[in-house]
Amino acid sequence: MIWAVAFGALALAFVWITGVNDGAVLLGLSGRFPRSPGLLLTALALMPLVLVPQVTVAVARTFTERLTDLGDRRGALAFLLGVAVALAVVACLTRRGLPTSLTLAIVGGIGGAGLGIGLRVAWGGLALVLLIGAAAPLVGTSVGFALGVASRRVPSFAGMPGAVRTAHLLAYTAQCAAYAANDGQKMLAVVSVARQVVSTRRLGAVGPVQPTPVVLAAIAVVFCAGALSAAHRVGERLGRGLVLARPLHVVSTEAAAAASVAASSIAGAPVSMTQSVTAGIVGAAASEGASRVRWQNVLGIGAAWLFTLPLAFAAGVLGGVAGRAL
Repeated sequence: MIWAVAFGALALAFVWITGVNDGAVLLGLSGRFPRSPGLLLTALALMPLVLVPQVTVAVARTFTERLTDLGDRRGALAFLLGVAVALAVVACLTRRGLPTSLTLAIVGGIGGAGLGIGLRVAWGGLALVLLIGAAAPLVGTSVGFALGVASRRVPSFAGMPGAVRTAHLLAYTAQCAAYAANDGQKMLAVVSVARQVVSTRRLGAVGPVQPTPVVLAAIAVVFCAGALSAAHRVGERLGRGLVLARPLHVVSTEAAAAASVAASSIAGAPVSMTQSVTAGIVGAAASEGASRVRWQNVLGIGAAWLFTLPLAFAAGVLGGVAGRAL
């Protein structure tokens, strides 16, 4: 019974924190666009989380099947430890003001916990996930740069403000859909394993990811609540911490992030939306000259890989070793 309560509470906390971490980036950046309809933006962020996983759960299955062998009787325990470690590492690094990534943390935490508890780690699958995850920000930067250059070559016309606003809504919708098909599925993976433990009231092998409309709707609501609680603060950081964003910067960034994250979904590899958004901003701003970017903050992408991934993996290993006694 205690495991069911612990896992249920952990899943709820994870979804909320994901909203604060990822959802606030989606809403915060889009809120930088002049006269953005807040209610519509929130609805467009919520709906794909309910609809898209009913079509594909490839990335959610990566968390439960492709990092380590969670089909063992200790699988749910390793997963629980990996998620707990991920949250602890992100909280610690954030408190110290260091850049971090929840996606990198959970990948490292699950892989490390599996190794520590004695499960077979899928090193090839883990390496592929990390390789694609590292390439995604480069793709986002390149696409953002190309879109930034292209946007300045579009001749001005009377209906241009309305056209840019429409482009913003389309790019934002694509970004939210890409998130639901990729990075957002880490929430589905955690909640699916938690449901299994709660329903059986015991730890065991991790079963298949089985999304239902009710579960997806609950995830979307908690996620959006977390996002709304931090959207303004994160929007200010993205808009001013990296570059003074203009409307076309926002559109270019949204499209670039959507492209890099959606492309990674084909391989079922989870990619950090926050890093993809940051990369898109950098590319769009750099298209107007390197001086437009505050490069000291851009280094946060590399720092997240430098700190988050190895710390989460190492902490996961220690947690897994300790978990052998349970």
